Order: sequence, then C-alpha cells, then structure tokens
Amino acid sequence: MTAEPQRTTWPVPPPDGYTVDDLYNLPDLPPHTELIDGSLVFVSPQRVFHMLVMYLLEAGLRQTVPDEFRVRREMTVVLGRRNAPEPDLLVVRAEAEQSRRQTRYEAADVVLAVEVVSPDSEERDRETKPLKYAAAGIPHFWLVEMAGEKDRPAVHTYELDPVTKSYTNTGIYHERLKLTVPFTIDIDLTAIDHL
Repeated sequence: MTAEPQRTTWPVPPPDGYTVDDLYNLPDLPPHTELIDGSLVFVSPQRVFHMLVMYLLEAGLRQTVPDEFRVRREMTVVLGRRNAPEPDLLVVRAEAEQSRRQTRYEAADVVLAVEVVSPDSEERDRETKPLKYAAAGIPHFWLVEMAGEKDRPAVHTYELDPVTKSYTNTGIYHERLKLTVPFTIDIDLTAIDHL
C-alpha cells in the first residue's frame, strides 16, 4: 500500500494581486512571507553566512543606536497597498513602536533598511527592494553580500537623494563599517570569523 502524496492548496491570487490586508488575513502563510508588487514571496532556508551577518550587524547597531531609535530584525514594513517586504534588519524611530504585539511598521517609521543577499533573493535584494525603499522615502539602505576568499560581508551603504527619490552609494565596506549617518556606527566586519 502506498501513501497518497500530500497536496498543498495554495490560495488563488486575486486578479489585481494581493494587498497588505490579505497578507495579514490569509491563514497558514509560512513565516517571513513578503508582499512584493501584489505577489506573495516565500523565504527559502538561509545560509549560515546570512545568520552570522544578521547577528553581527544587529549587535553592532545595538551598541551605538541613539535612544530615539530601535534596532529590529525581520519585521514587515508597509510601503504601500501592494508592497510589504520584510528587511533582514531595520532601524526605526522609537515612537513607531505602539505595543509588543505590533506586527509591522510604516515606511515613514524606518530610518535604515538592511538586506543580506541570499541566492534565492539576489534580484529582489539588489534591484526590486532598493527601488521600493527609496520610492517610499526610507533614508538609508544597506546591501550586504558575501565577498572575498574568507566569505566575509561586504556592506554597500546608500543614502536617499530626496530630489530623485533614488539611492546614492556612499561606500563599500569590507573590514570595518565606520559611519556617521544615520548615527555613529563602528562595526568590525572581520569579527564574523569568531562567531
């Protein structure tokens, strides 16, 4: 006797695509589901690099973040009716936190969005998300990629040009991430070797 294959029933998208309301009301969505251009995006399992970089940057940001900001990870940011991505890390204004049951932030609450590039998200992290974050007015964006012989993080930093509503590259950091905006930051990127 052979067992019947398990079948998964995926919801059929509406003709105009999903909305933020759908994202929060569809039952049984996998954790960390994102909404991009009205489509649901499911996250694949991550590499050890992704986990270590998130830990390293989160710890570094927490050491220097001023009281008016909060460092958060993997929280949905509503950019519009059909876009609600989940940056790997983000810095939000402290007043944006209304309760510990909160499940999302608005784009206006976010000061910095960070994406750590994974094999399954290269195009979204390098092309789609930065354009959407910039259009939504998020002032700072970092893109983190694996680089070099030791597979260490390379952090590409961007600042929003308010006139063009696009990001301008402000640097690429390989060994030490030392910045003065959005606040003073100093993170030893080589410390990933000891995590």
